[in-house]
Amino acid sequence: MGLDSLLEQWGEDRVLAAGALLIGVVFGFMAQRSRFCLRSAVIEFARNLLGGRLTVWLFAFATAVGGTQLLASLGWFDAGNARQIAARGSLSGAAVGGALFGIGMILARGCASRLLVLAAQGNLRSVVSGLIFAVTAQSALTGALSPLREWISGWWTIDGGGARDLIARTGIGHGGAMLFAAFWLLAAVVWARRQKVSFWGWAGAVGVGLSVMAGWWFTYAVSRLAFDAHPIQSLSFTGPSAEILSRVLFVTDKPLSFDAGLMPGVFLGSFLSAALFRELKLEGFESGPGMRRYIVGAVLMGFGGMLAGGCAVGAGLSGAAVFTATAWVTLGAMWAAAAITDRLLDHHPGDTVQEPGGQSLPSKPVVAMAATRG
Repeated sequence: MGLDSLLEQWGEDRVLAAGALLIGVVFGFMAQRSRFCLRSAVIEFARNLLGGRLTVWLFAFATAVGGTQLLASLGWFDAGNARQIAARGSLSGAAVGGALFGIGMILARGCASRLLVLAAQGNLRSVVSGLIFAVTAQSALTGALSPLREWISGWWTIDGGGARDLIARTGIGHGGAMLFAAFWLLAAVVWARRQKVSFWGWAGAVGVGLSVMAGWWFTYAVSRLAFDAHPIQSLSFTGPSAEILSRVLFVTDKPLSFDAGLMPGVFLGSFLSAALFRELKLEGFESGPGMRRYIVGAVLMGFGGMLAGGCAVGAGLSGAAVFTATAWVTLGAMWAAAAITDRLLDHHPGDTVQEPGGQSLPSKPVVAMAATRG
């Protein structure tokens, strides 16, 4: 049965939500298996470590970018009407919001998608942080924090269309974009071999990247066949978190959407992965100061993600995959702010990198690793 038949039989809204649910299940399963996490990647890079987490992130990043640009080169996808390209954007919002999000994910020990994955396997710290993240995001969208968000966003704006499209502005074309992705994919393969990254580490990360690609393709395909207008989008967690919260708290006749199906799908996929590999475990806060740190981090991520128009996945993978200027500003600000925050608050020589799920990254420096390999 083709997509057009499904749209006619089920209705556009249900098909969008069901497709997002399936894509979310794949993303959640693969993210849980690979331990995909921007925070861990930034810390490895900033501390000059080789633990495999930066390599995992690079696999996901390169796959998302290369796969999405391959679709575009084949004529199966066009980002021209996507909000990240077509609508007017804010460079100030991207920079400030990305920086706030980067600080927040260090404090909360995980970005928005990582918190959802950990919550599904029983991490109660991530459950609380995720709820606070969603409340703050909703407040920044339509509530008490909305005026502040709009004020910062107005400092420096950029027109939609070609002004936000880095492929058009640089003239590299889809072929150049794919070469860029291929370079980083090759680097990830080389580093994965040297670091002995596990099968699930690299394969799960590739699955994360393919999920982003699938989100772009699916929403574009639906928008081409649907009678009503539907946004062309891919995976993100700030807006969907706010939407799920509003649907839970308020009676609404709002139709189903891609965002409504995504979050439950990611949670389900992460839970299935954790259950299958016996990694379900209830964990709570260890101290009052620790709880305050998570709360502050979640607030900064919720506001920063809504201000920037994307989270570590929404901007760092989905937005970067279509080469929108604001997404790259957001991603750069996240990396810089997270690295500085880790240096100021958490970095002590010889420490391991603590994960929300109780795991840690090795603290062997890059120089030492290279020396041991001759």
